[in-house]
Amino acid sequence: MQLLRSLLYTTWLFVGTALYAVVVLALSWLPSHQLYAVARSWSRVQLWVLKITCGLSHTIEGQENIIEGAHISMWKHSSAWETIAQAGIFPAQSWVLKRELMWIPLVGWALHFLKPIAINRGAGASAVNQVVDQGKQRLAQGLWILIFPEGTRTAPGESKKYGVSGFLLASRAGCKIVPVAHNAGYYWPRRGWVKKPGRIRVVIGPAIDAAGRDPRELAEQVRNWIDEQVRSMPAPQGK
Repeated sequence: MQLLRSLLYTTWLFVGTALYAVVVLALSWLPSHQLYAVARSWSRVQLWVLKITCGLSHTIEGQENIIEGAHISMWKHSSAWETIAQAGIFPAQSWVLKRELMWIPLVGWALHFLKPIAINRGAGASAVNQVVDQGKQRLAQGLWILIFPEGTRTAPGESKKYGVSGFLLASRAGCKIVPVAHNAGYYWPRRGWVKKPGRIRVVIGPAIDAAGRDPRELAEQVRNWIDEQVRSMPAPQGK
């Protein structure tokens, strides 16, 4: 039965995302901050349908750490869930994402108007420079920057080396980093169709002042905090 519920939700995920993409394209003349309201609605509707169909909800701790101004949020990446949830939790953001997503019909076209930073992950230093240069522009426009510093999804309990681009941006732009940990990977695995019922725990950490600091030192601090938080979220019983 849970597999059937999961397939039902996955169908809605694709259909609903396409419908919202059409709305973004229809309203593409709006400023990005206003247009982001569509992305926020998409996120919250998706999470509501996920709760209804699969019995999977979430709680958020530390919302007071989402400070005023434009800064950088760095999320643990272990599931597809956080790619949906982040838009409904944080203020308007520019997402750092792989450029291939921009090639998806409708969805990629809509993403263009939400001002992401679309990078070629194999481009090395040029990709880092792109994040820094475009990231400064987005921050100056009042947009937060969303980064998954691991680059790819990792299984629960695993951690990969963090990419340096977001930390270099934070250091040079003089903004803050807000780390986010969660245990979504236990409920919505990176591989597999089944979304397990339960309640995902999201913890938003205190803002970290990054101005002028060494990017690798920042990466280590953020990674240690996120890993420590995830370790305190053991696999739910029976999962």
